[in-house]
Amino acid sequence: MKLLKYSVILTALLCTSFLLLPLLALLFHISWSSLLQTWSGPGNQPFVTSLETTFITMAVVIVFGTPLGWLLARGRHRIWRLVEYVLLIPLLMPPLVIGLLLIYAYGPYGFIGEALGHWHISASNTILAVIIAQIYESIPYYVFSAQGAFSQVDRGFELTSYSLGRPPASTFYNITLPLALPGLGVGFTMAFARAIGAYGAVMVVAYNPHTLPVSIWVALEEQGLPTALQLALLLLVTALPLPLAMILWRRVRHAGTAA
Repeated sequence: MKLLKYSVILTALLCTSFLLLPLLALLFHISWSSLLQTWSGPGNQPFVTSLETTFITMAVVIVFGTPLGWLLARGRHRIWRLVEYVLLIPLLMPPLVIGLLLIYAYGPYGFIGEALGHWHISASNTILAVIIAQIYESIPYYVFSAQGAFSQVDRGFELTSYSLGRPPASTFYNITLPLALPGLGVGFTMAFARAIGAYGAVMVVAYNPHTLPVSIWVALEEQGLPTALQLALLLLVTALPLPLAMILWRRVRHAGTAA
């Protein structure tokens, strides 16, 4: 029995080490002396572009993803099960393929792109193109989290609210939404990390303006590995703190509730 226990522990440690080694390699090989110079120089504009587009992306994801997550959790019609399968496509599809499909759907070759062109709007190599790619890659993370969060809300609270004369909209905003908020927060942070780190699709539809992931590739090609590693660290410290803080907050909250 002890042998099995130690084998499981060893396997877990090996798996954890496998995941941590690349991060440790980044920290050991990065050039710290010129880090701030790179961040304020070639990394500054891609950083600003990534934040601007990601904030807009997340606003769109919340506005459209929250009601969709609720419908997937509570909807009884078969169409919502079909929507679930549709949402799996961006999760399973290679990002590079997503970019190719988006360029033909929203770029100058598709009818939507042509319609946008009549209004002098371009969904290729523009901020709009970056946002479209980020939305496509990130929204399933939020919607599925929202579906799980709304599914865990006890319907009894909502029925009690209805019995007290509260309309459905008031019940949703005052009962359902607050109870689902922790799960929605996790989905938001995961979608945020996915959006700001989107590369494959963004690279195809919007090589310019450079986002942080694209600028890492450009730096690797033109300036070499040292600069690329510095920009990679900038992306990590931008994308990771929010989801890590949310996970820590949920664990502390759960421990406090259990106590």
